[in-house]
Amino acid sequence: MGMLSRMGVIVKSKVTRILDNAEDPRETLEYAYEKQREMLKNVKRGVVEMVTAKRQLEAQASKAQANLAKLDSQARQALGAGREDLARLALERKQTTIAELEGLDEQIASMEIEQEKLTHAEQRLQAKVQAFKTQKEVIKAQYSAAQAQVRIGSALSGLSEEMGDVTLAVERAEDKTEKLKAKAGAIDELVATGVLDDPTGGDPLERELKAISASSTVDDELAALMAELPPGKKSLSEGKS
Repeated sequence: MGMLSRMGVIVKSKVTRILDNAEDPRETLEYAYEKQREMLKNVKRGVVEMVTAKRQLEAQASKAQANLAKLDSQARQALGAGREDLARLALERKQTTIAELEGLDEQIASMEIEQEKLTHAEQRLQAKVQAFKTQKEVIKAQYSAAQAQVRIGSALSGLSEEMGDVTLAVERAEDKTEKLKAKAGAIDELVATGVLDDPTGGDPLERELKAISASSTVDDELAALMAELPPGKKSLSEGKS
């Protein structure tokens, strides 16, 4: 494995460790979203409980209001019968009921204010939860895309480094091939010139005989040429030789 390949492996392993060890923001967003939904459920539950309690008070107030009419009627009936004591008792109960009714009305009015506050809080929280949900999905998609880009970039980086090693290997192979071709050409040239036919240079006796034969051939050709010369030039040529 070449240096570039080893570096590529190191880089990819580091990126993998970073991605594996880093806190996944998608999980954090989901956790935050669930906590907000839980808060919203609690607020809605509070609104429902508030409405239920207010209705119970309203029912008590209606009952007290009906009891007022009944006590007033009883007081009138007692006085008509000459029973002032019973009329007084009925009127005392009427005053107690009136005080109770006033207290119930105050509680109902207070609960209506709280109910309105809780309803507005529920609406605002509902809008926030919905907005957070949309933002959460956008961020999750962006994170997933960025994560994919990091992994693809890491893979492409490793591929580029590996291709660099491949290119180097091809260049080395081509260089070796050219050297082998040059060597083969040199051998072909030696074969063509006959150098490789007899690496020792041949038999010395045979070389001497070939040399004598070649010299005799030259002497014969020279004599033939001299015979063709005119007499004057022929004697001059013989004098030189």
